[in-house]
Amino acid sequence: MDTENKVEFGLKNFHYATFTETDGTYTYGTPVSIPGSVSLTLDPRGDMIEFYADDCVYYSAGNNQGYEGKLEVAMIPAQFKIDVLGDTQGTTSKVIIENQNALQHNFAAMFEMQGDLTQSKALLYNCSASRPSVKAETKTDKTDPAKSELEFTATGRNDGIVKVVTTAGTPADTKNAWYTKVFEAAAEVQG
Repeated sequence: MDTENKVEFGLKNFHYATFTETDGTYTYGTPVSIPGSVSLTLDPRGDMIEFYADDCVYYSAGNNQGYEGKLEVAMIPAQFKIDVLGDTQGTTSKVIIENQNALQHNFAAMFEMQGDLTQSKALLYNCSASRPSVKAETKTDKTDPAKSELEFTATGRNDGIVKVVTTAGTPADTKNAWYTKVFEAAAEVQG
């Protein structure tokens, strides 16, 4: 009997968690939901390294530099703008203030995709985002909601870990806790 998905489809439960890194130790905050996931694209970064000698490719190896990502959602939450992009909120006016001198914060990204047999949950450990574009259109005879796009990069931490993905064999307690605490893969790495 098959236990691995043959196909994956759908996207839901996108979460982020900010973190601090001190002397190679990562401390992650509680994951926060970004509702309204529409699409996610992760393109690999890093070229194939090829060394030519003796009139042929003498050595070749992959160069994993993480991913370039694009998340399309119904709307970027104000809390994400504060937590990650460095925006602030006025104490009295409650307006969101974008300051060009603000420091941005890296974050972990979690999400899941449904498969034909089970869902796969994924975690990118070290992401940094650019400010999203602002787009608005006039209403016509039909109203289509605007969508927001968030471009980000996902790179390895100091220990080299970029991403983890659950499998059909992942224990239920690991999957069930996916959005309550960032899964720590460092103890799982086999060398």
